Amino acid sequence: MRFLFIFITLASLLPTGLYGQEKVPEEKEVKLEEATVYGKSRVQQVRESSFAVNALQIGGAIQNTSANLNNIIGRSASVRIREEGGAGSDFDLSINGLSGNSVRYFIDGVPLSSLGSGVSLANIPTNIIERVEIYKGVVPAHLGADALGGAINIITKKNQRNYLDVSYGAGSFHTHKADFNAQFIAPKTRLIIRPVIGVNYAKNDYTMKGVEVWDEASRKYIPVNRQRFHDDYFSLFGQIEVGFANKSWADAFFVSASYAEINKELQTGSIQSKVYGMAERESDAWNISVRYQKRDFIIKKLQLNASLSHAWDHSLTVDTAYRKYDWNGNYIESSRSEITGRARSMRHYKRPATIVRTNFDYRLNEAHSLNVNYLLNRMSNDRYDDVDADFEPSTDVLMKHIVGLSYNQSVLKGRMNNTFFVKEYINYMNIRQSDLSSITGSKNVTGSTTQDFIGYGAGSRFTIAEHLSIKASYEHSVRLPLTRELLGNGTTVYANVALKPESSNNINLGVFGSWDFASGHTLYYEANGFLRYADNYIQARVSEKEGTLQYENIPGVHIKGVEGEVRYNWQNKLQLLANISYQDARDQNKYKTDGKPSATYNNRVPNQPWLFGNAEANYTWHDVALPESKLRIGGTFQWVYWYFLTWEAYGARESKARIPEQRICNADLTYSWNRERYNIALECANIFDETAYDNYKLQKPGRSFFVKFRLFIN
Repeated sequence: MRFLFIFITLASLLPTGLYGQEKVPEEKEVKLEEATVYGKSRVQQVRESSFAVNALQIGGAIQNTSANLNNIIGRSASVRIREEGGAGSDFDLSINGLSGNSVRYFIDGVPLSSLGSGVSLANIPTNIIERVEIYKGVVPAHLGADALGGAINIITKKNQRNYLDVSYGAGSFHTHKADFNAQFIAPKTRLIIRPVIGVNYAKNDYTMKGVEVWDEASRKYIPVNRQRFHDDYFSLFGQIEVGFANKSWADAFFVSASYAEINKELQTGSIQSKVYGMAERESDAWNISVRYQKRDFIIKKLQLNASLSHAWDHSLTVDTAYRKYDWNGNYIESSRSEITGRARSMRHYKRPATIVRTNFDYRLNEAHSLNVNYLLNRMSNDRYDDVDADFEPSTDVLMKHIVGLSYNQSVLKGRMNNTFFVKEYINYMNIRQSDLSSITGSKNVTGSTTQDFIGYGAGSRFTIAEHLSIKASYEHSVRLPLTRELLGNGTTVYANVALKPESSNNINLGVFGSWDFASGHTLYYEANGFLRYADNYIQARVSEKEGTLQYENIPGVHIKGVEGEVRYNWQNKLQLLANISYQDARDQNKYKTDGKPSATYNNRVPNQPWLFGNAEANYTWHDVALPESKLRIGGTFQWVYWYFLTWEAYGARESKARIPEQRICNADLTYSWNRERYNIALECANIFDETAYDNYKLQKPGRSFFVKFRLFIN
């Protein structure tokens, strides 16, 4: 809390400012010539900040399609999202080579986990979103993140108008999606009501290509194509938000309540040769929250953003079948359960979470400001089992305080922007679980501990010429392990309560520019180089025998890479985009724990894409068939170079398992009429039905089709 006292002391010494009246000039009649005015959107302003950050506008063209945030964000430079299967499957997001939980997720500056563990980029309704900010490596202090690889901040719509937004879509593999989003403003009281509902369902019965099944005639395993048979997914998210905006006592004051539910049948473990036929997982979460925002809070030029939320999060994993399944859907009786290979279990995890965020921003003048941010995140982990009599219930507690202080300046008439910040991380753990101590390490960690860490950094952006700017940023960051990493997920992830926090020195250097080289023609380019020096790097280690995984610390990983992106826009009709990313992550552990040389030293980190790119193109025609209509056709291309599944040092290079090169093409066609009130979209994903792999060589769906209708009344 030391930074909070420093900030208050500084603020009390600063003048509140004097405001005089401007002299009103005399009115004169002036004849103006026609002129073209260029302005920068909020998205472009974020991209041109001192941080390595990309911002994506989530407009009507995107919201008319079935794309979720995973699909949208996954096409950004240096971002790679790897899913374990179809709709509702677990996924792993990496930024500049740092993946998984090294990346933090926020919604309007508050951790996304406040809505419950089941709410993710894959199922949050896109129709409520205005833009997404993707911070790479260096994360601003105002987010209050203990992130190592970066952060995703989702900014929701805050329009002060009534609207109704309803959509429904259906497609291959028995997929259905429905969203409802609206805003109603009472004329007299100006009370704002915002209801949101999002529903997703998929049977995920797509074909698995080349899976091995036993052939009795030849007495050996042979590759065949088989349909998935136990992979149904259902999600429901509902929220109601009520409050006021633009009042004398508050710029925004809202109270909200939400409910999220996930039901997921489990088809495979962490590898596709481990087939399940009855195991399933379900979760539900209730949330209540309140947020308050006010400019000139107590004193002039001081802005307050504060929020408080509490979630009741519950998950249940059912693993009661003593069976072993194959891809034919057949099974044999077994003496062990499907997932853990142990006793039958109906494992409950109750994880109530309280999150408090307070942010003060004090603007000294137009060129200088101070910001202090405090984040409290407290989560309990109450475990018990309905059928496993040998399981010992326990309640663990994880709590962290993150305080950030930053100073921002704009000098040289706005040509240079600088940010300097420092963060303090206080981590408290009270571990009570003691089962499977040889695997989880609980015998060495049981009890309460408190740790304190310091992080710091800076960012700078300088405009050399009208179309050329450079930026650089650095952060010594600390990342505290998440509940999933420390305490497992009750299914395919074992606990490892001995995990240590990660730390990393992150460096970014880039050039960028925007050029309006002719009327209606805009070109934006950006190129970045980055270095990541991570210590105690947390990585998932898979057990091929059990089909489970566990997170572990690697002493050191160094990552270096480059990325580039080009965007072109012609009169808002033709948009083109292309990006390429190269990232080289190497193990820096020279010696094993027994003092012997490590065979994996300087090996590229396995099961992680290191060269990939994306391309997009779309064109819009106006007044097609109907007045005030739009016809838009678009396509995307994703390419990933091949990479090894395991460490290069183990086994013969020629026979090692590898994830093959992938080239995936998608296309969509959208037609809107009556000023975009009515919208219909037709989509085809994976047009050429390529075999697509991702995490641990788990197959993703082949070619699929989807149609969606959206009604937007403004």
